[in-house]
Amino acid sequence: MSLALGQQYSSIGSQPILCGSIPGLVPKQLRFCRNYIEIMPSVAEGVKLGIQECQHQFRGRRWNCTTIKDNLAIFGPVLDKATRESAFVHAIASAGVAFAVTRSCAEGTSTMCGCDSHHKGPPGEGWKWGGCSEDAEFGVLVSREFADARENRPDARSAMNRHNNEAGRMTILENMHLRCKCHGLSGSCEVKTCWWAQPDFRLLGDYLKDKYDSASEMAVEKHRESRGWVETLRAKYAFFKHPTERDLVYYEGSPNFCEPNPETGSFGTRDRVCNVSSHGIEGCDLLCCGRGHNTRTEKRKEKCHCIFHWCCYVSCQECVRVYDMHTCK
Repeated sequence: MSLALGQQYSSIGSQPILCGSIPGLVPKQLRFCRNYIEIMPSVAEGVKLGIQECQHQFRGRRWNCTTIKDNLAIFGPVLDKATRESAFVHAIASAGVAFAVTRSCAEGTSTMCGCDSHHKGPPGEGWKWGGCSEDAEFGVLVSREFADARENRPDARSAMNRHNNEAGRMTILENMHLRCKCHGLSGSCEVKTCWWAQPDFRLLGDYLKDKYDSASEMAVEKHRESRGWVETLRAKYAFFKHPTERDLVYYEGSPNFCEPNPETGSFGTRDRVCNVSSHGIEGCDLLCCGRGHNTRTEKRKEKCHCIFHWCCYVSCQECVRVYDMHTCK
């Protein structure tokens, strides 16, 4: 996956795409871009969506998915190691590409894809098929072709990335659901039309964050095949359940991210806002790594004493409220 695609081409939909100018693409991705340039804005939007969701999910963690501008490795060296952070980023970015492409097809923005007509089956009692069912399998196929294109080496890291990419995409297929709209007088819902829809992307992010917390540590094995030495992964601890294709996997430990370290890509946690009342990872004790925290007051102007007037507007006063802000030392 070329993650720089999502950052550099955040407004890609409004500008012509020059595949050769996209940083970090391997030859197979470059060919994909030139052959399917019509859906590249959706691919870029999907990468961007994945990065934004990563930043939401890790907003209270020591590593908060910080990106670096004007750098091909937009997370710095963090993804160089086969850690659970790398596992999550690959999974959420691959899911983002599949999600954005699927949504774009359903919205009719591409002539090479559209609605899904293969998985309808007979309608149920009180409803009928209608609308545009989202073709998630096409989105997953695009993500697989693009994201996995650079993971063709016979080493452990490629095996790990391919596994986590697929785990991310599986979350979409497994969470497809019927979405319905009522028809009838005064919303009586005499008839419903339904279509297959993707879940909210936040739900996918929540699911993959749980998978990050329970990720399986693997061991690397080498064995010889006809093409030479090949590295594969196996569960490091035999007494734990073997990971399924839906689980995230990693085989290197993470730094603690407490102090800045250019070699690991850690920015440290100094000056990060912490929650003084929490005993969790976002609390001042854990987030600040035992260094303590500073407290300052902050005044904010907010709307208050709002009144609804018939019909139809709301009037509010402006209040100044004082908040305590806690930041890591």
